[in-house]
Amino acid sequence: MKTLTPSPQDIQQDWYVVDATGVSLGRLSTQVASILRGKNKPYFAPNIDCGDFVIVINAEKVKMTGLKAEQKLYKSYSGYPGGLKETPFAKMLEKHPQRIIEHAVKGMLPKTILGRAMFKKLKVYAGSEHPHAAQKPMVLDLKEN
Repeated sequence: MKTLTPSPQDIQQDWYVVDATGVSLGRLSTQVASILRGKNKPYFAPNIDCGDFVIVINAEKVKMTGLKAEQKLYKSYSGYPGGLKETPFAKMLEKHPQRIIEHAVKGMLPKTILGRAMFKKLKVYAGSEHPHAAQKPMVLDLKEN
């Protein structure tokens, strides 16, 4: 038996649109990361970027379970002494809601050049409008039961 490796001609990249309204952040980001990697395709290969494009809308309406909404902190470090900045989840949701989903999905992708290429296929918007209507994205329903 031979292992089939997809060639660039075999890879077809689709566009999906996901509504984040009322969906848990962790469940949303794991499924989005899986689509970006291409794990939903029958010809998945870990060394080839065979994933699809994902558009996430309504990022400001994503929900957190438990006490994470009060306790979660986003940290950034400048490299200088005393340069650690901590931003609570509530303030991040108020100022930059798209960064919450981007941060969660980026942590689930490979930390390589290939992972950075996969991350570029993620488009996150705070509102319900997006400029990618020309790509005719398919609606992907990730609602929890």
